[in-house]
Amino acid sequence: MFARRNRRPKSAGALKAWECLEAGDVPAGIRELRGAGEDAALGDVAMVVRRAAGMVGFEDLEGAAAAVAADPGDARALAGYGYACVERGLAFLAVPALREALRQLPGKPGVLRELVTAYEREGRHREAVEVLLAHESGLAPWPDRYLLVFNALMSGDLALARDRHAGLPDPEDPVWLPAQARQRLMLARAGAAAAVSPLDGTDLRGWQYVIGGTVLGTLSPYGFSAGMTGRYAWLQDSPELCLAGLLRLRALLEAAEVRPRSVALLPDRGSRILGTAAADVLGLPAEPFAAGAADTLVVAYDLEALAETDEGRDALMSLRERAPGQVLHEHASCWTDTPVVTPDSAALLRQSVVAPWESRMRVTEGGGVERSESDDRPDAEIAADIAAADPAPAEGDEDAPADTDAAFTAFAAAVRGSWLQGPRDRVRSAGPVGSSRFS
Repeated sequence: MFARRNRRPKSAGALKAWECLEAGDVPAGIRELRGAGEDAALGDVAMVVRRAAGMVGFEDLEGAAAAVAADPGDARALAGYGYACVERGLAFLAVPALREALRQLPGKPGVLRELVTAYEREGRHREAVEVLLAHESGLAPWPDRYLLVFNALMSGDLALARDRHAGLPDPEDPVWLPAQARQRLMLARAGAAAAVSPLDGTDLRGWQYVIGGTVLGTLSPYGFSAGMTGRYAWLQDSPELCLAGLLRLRALLEAAEVRPRSVALLPDRGSRILGTAAADVLGLPAEPFAAGAADTLVVAYDLEALAETDEGRDALMSLRERAPGQVLHEHASCWTDTPVVTPDSAALLRQSVVAPWESRMRVTEGGGVERSESDDRPDAEIAADIAAADPAPAEGDEDAPADTDAAFTAFAAAVRGSWLQGPRDRVRSAGPVGSSRFS
């Protein structure tokens, strides 16, 4: 027993992770496991996961990992371990275990579905499609064939999604009706966007609309072909970018013939500033946000910031369901940790952002770098600076595709019939268009 307790993993990636745990650093150990990929021996990885789970008190995962560490070839132990990994937010660890369990138990729909779930959590929709197609003859209509259509859409395979959707019967269990409605909306949005947008592997605006109903206002002109594909990684925002987003929002409302009566100011400071600027740019009165108010434009700088207060969380909850005539616009929308409420319009997609009024890094006259003071002026003064900013777009990189006002307006006009439909469910995946990110 003593020798068994003091075993160490042999594969390099798992051993590095083990050493991180010996130093008391569980997050670093998990990062090492992700970096090691899926080639490390399942038993070695399970040893590390068992120890990490014990250190943080995840007893379910600790027990499941211990079973795999004891017998890495036990299909049922692998399935239980994969399920526990998914439940604890470690879907990347679940994939190889569930894949092996399914190889041994090919007729087990529960294992197949859990593997698909793990792929989805990791944004690996193409692999989810491939494993579902490999077992297609045994798929139940709901949820399995629905999942095939969904993952085909999320991987950018519109032809496959349309083909399999055509043969999908209505669900007998009403619990699947919302999923059916959501899928129909996605396909309807794809049909509308395809009239003016290529919906290929770099069409960020088109696919952002298909997967969540969000009209993306601007594309990042930096690093497009170097991996960013229209998204920002780390962004020090500016009044100019804020104004560019509001001008695209105005063009969207005009093209869609949507006429809000007011701008609703959410309770966080960033949203109050941007909402006040939006009211100026759009020529609308501003008023405090009220849940359920119809025909209003709700403007958020960053929806994540709302979750920091009780008042903000209440506002977020109320925004899940769209009030009649209500439009939700978010300026800096996070694509790596998506907001719990999907906006109808987003000015830009970013991973990390520093708002124009926050403390930021700047270059000094001597060539050094310093951190500026935050801008504590009244909200209205900062909003006035946004409304008066230079709207000319940044030059960006030479290989960045043109993002013209005319092209954006054409897109907005093409999708207006399918815009503002359905609930604002969270979309966790980045969809078919990938971008580089910080780990």
